[in-house]
Parts: sequence; C-alpha cells; structure tokens
Amino acid sequence: MIKDYESQKELRDGYDFCIIGAGPAGITLALKLAGNGRHVLLIEGGGREYSPTSQDLYQCPSTGLEVYAEETRLRFLGGTSNHWAGRCRPFEPSDFSVGPPVHLPGWPIPFAEIERHLPEAMAIVDLPPNAGFKAINPALDGADFEADRFLLSPPTRFAQKYAKELNETEGLDVFINCNCVDLEFDSKTGRLATIVVSDYKLHKERVTAKQFILATGAIENARQLLNSESLAAGGIVTKDGYVGRCFMEHLNVELGTFILKEGQEKGSREYFTTDAFVAEHGSGKGNVSASLVAEVKSYGRTAAIKSFFENLICDVGVENKIEFITKFDCPGDGVIGTLIEQFPNPDSRLSLLEERDALGVRKTHVHWELALADRNTVKVIGLEMAKCFADTGLGLVKLEQCVYDVDVPLKVNPHAHHMGTTRMASSPDFGVVDENCKVFGVENLHVAGSSVFSTGGASNPTMPLLQLALRLAEHLNSLS
Repeated sequence: MIKDYESQKELRDGYDFCIIGAGPAGITLALKLAGNGRHVLLIEGGGREYSPTSQDLYQCPSTGLEVYAEETRLRFLGGTSNHWAGRCRPFEPSDFSVGPPVHLPGWPIPFAEIERHLPEAMAIVDLPPNAGFKAINPALDGADFEADRFLLSPPTRFAQKYAKELNETEGLDVFINCNCVDLEFDSKTGRLATIVVSDYKLHKERVTAKQFILATGAIENARQLLNSESLAAGGIVTKDGYVGRCFMEHLNVELGTFILKEGQEKGSREYFTTDAFVAEHGSGKGNVSASLVAEVKSYGRTAAIKSFFENLICDVGVENKIEFITKFDCPGDGVIGTLIEQFPNPDSRLSLLEERDALGVRKTHVHWELALADRNTVKVIGLEMAKCFADTGLGLVKLEQCVYDVDVPLKVNPHAHHMGTTRMASSPDFGVVDENCKVFGVENLHVAGSSVFSTGGASNPTMPLLQLALRLAEHLNSLS
C-alpha cells in the first residue's frame, strides 16, 4: 500500500529489502522482490505529484560543461519516467566485448547477462513482444553508418501504470515523502545497519533491513554514498575512490547543417556508427539524426535543454539564427544532432559542498568535462558523416568549426542521461559495485540504475537499466 510518511509513521521493523527511490529501477525491483514473497519497503522522497519543496532538494550546481541537473530530473513517485520521451534502444554485444580506449576497463559481465532480460524489460515499458528494433530509414552506403534501430514506448509512466500493484502487492510497503538522509555502516559487521529517513518537518527514524538498494539516479546514488560519514570512516568511500567519479552523459552536439539534393526523399533520418567504424577510428559510438528544420521539435524531459530547436523555424525571426535562415532555403534545409557516447573519465565527477539542503544533507556539485578521446569521437563522426552525405549524393553538410577543430570550445548540451557514478567493475580499483551491483566492502548494500554503467554506449539508458534491475532482482531473490 502507498502511504504518506508525512502523516503515516507506520514503518515496520526488519524488512527483507529496503529500496531507496521509486523511479523505473526502484519500482521494478520492488514488484519483483515482493512478488517472490519477501517483505519489501520502497521509499520515495517526493510525493505523488511534482512539488517545489521536493524538487528543490535536487539543486546541483555544475562546472565545466553545463549539466542542467535540477531541470532534467524529477523528484516524485515514478521519478524521471514522469517526463521520459520513451525512446528505447538496447545495448549491443560490442558494448560489452570492447573496452573503452581509456585507462579503465569496460563491463565485467558478458553481454548475455543483460540480453536475457530484454523481453521482460520490453514488456515493462509496453513494447510489443517480438517487435524487434528495426531500422527506420535506409542505411548509408559503406561501412561507417547503419540505419539506427529503436522503438518508442508510449511512454510508460511508472507511477500510473503500476499504481494498482504498488497499492495491492502483498508484503510491499510504499512510503512517499520519506527521504533517506543517512546510511549508517557498521564496520564491525561490514554491513549497513540502518538508514535514517526524514519527512519534511525533520521527523527522523531508523529503518532496518537485511538488504538495502539505492535506486535514486546517478547523481543521488553517489550523493548518498558520499554523504555517509560512517561509510567514509569505514574506508568504503575514500577521496581517491570511484564514488561519484566517471560521470557520463550522452553528447548532444550541434554538428552542423545540411541541404538535401534535389530528388531526395524528405523526412528525418537516423544513423548509427557501425562496429567497423568504431574499431577503425578508435572512437565511441554515436547516433546522428538529420532532421529538416520544419520537423524539429523539442520533447520530453530534454525540452528545456533542446529549446534551441524551437528557434529553428523558418517563419520566425530569431536574432541568433538569422544567418542560418538567410543562407538556406526552407523547408529543404536541416540540422544534424547527435547522441554520442562519452568515455568514463575520473575527472568528470561529483563532489559534496559544505552547504546543506533543507533536510540537512550536504549538497552536491557536478564537474562535467570531456576528454580528448571524446573530442576525437565527435570529430570523426562529424567528418565521416559529412563525407557520406556527399559521396552517396544525399546532400551537402556544413560542419560547425568546433566539430573538426578540437581547439575550439565544443557546442554541446546534455541528454539528461546521467551514468557511471557508481560504475560496475571487477575490483574497487576501477569501480564502486561488483558484478552483482553490490557496493565493494558492504555486504548488504546494492545499487540500481544507470549509475552502475561501466560504459554508456550510445543507447538511451532506460532499457538497459531495466535489464540490469531485473538481473539484480534475480540475484537478490537468490539470497537467503
């Protein structure tokens, strides 16, 4: 049953599992674990609807590249699924078989470990079984780019779709407006003894469980670990460790503009780098979307950070786009956007500020930066895409100077795909959680969501994080 912790202080003692965060990963885990006859507590810091009081706790300044952390996450039941756009694309075998060209390893698990959960993950987000991820347009000739393959969820709003199950599943307690404000680690047992929860009036109490799972998103998962003084005192979270490091995003780069040649079919095109391309150039992967100006729209949670698209309408005079509009003949002109892989980089990281939020938890700061390898990825994708357009007779591309000249600051926006801050690795030398998403050094603390991604690939993260959540549920259900 869903209860409001502001008015119902009815937490039990001794849950089997306590899940912190009721977004897609947390809700999926809760239903899978409770469905196996376990006593499960699912706590959500926000309420049933958006609230400035809750959302303000997501304030998070950034340096380097702008993350827009507060604007691109939602802090209420259902989490960021409440403004998810629905795009789904699974990881590929090469995401797991080829490590990144940096001094960090890739995934410590084989592709099969995530692939076997794909059908169930598709059902969770209302994708038809056996639908297949089919190309939506012809491929470009050659070995560099293939037509991208993805499906669109309705999109699924987890709080609405799973409301009945959250209210009626036996053994499942769901508390909203119940904020986790501390993780209390017992170094003698090597286990998390309790967590401290609080309502907005600062009424606090401790919760005990056999197993705890953090599922609050990549920024907040790392923040919870960094904020715990007992984890720091126990040597679990260290200054030189990986908690909060390797913050990754997908790069939304303004590659440039294009003009279709006469006779070419109008409409948007989606392309994806081939494995051969990635191997040849030592680059990351990337989606390239070529969209006619008249068809470009802002949508989903990226609306705020993609608002520049709305300015590229030919019949509206917008000062900073006048040069573009006067040079090209609408409606045959287009813009080229991307969703490009960022490699794990320890210098791209979260850290705590001395300032505390309204619940007394230290605020976090994000420093998001790109490595030279990321600039190389953007450069080779831009140059080779422009060549392919010309060689195949599709059209002509004018690249932004920052794409091919790495000395010019890159024009890049985030996609709100936060990943990597508690990365999965074979040892704490390279990550935060092990192959089963258990925090190194803590016997009963696990992490769910895209914060455990070892690499981000160029796939939207919702589908893979659900696959990993299902895999984690399977593991946790096997524990006595």
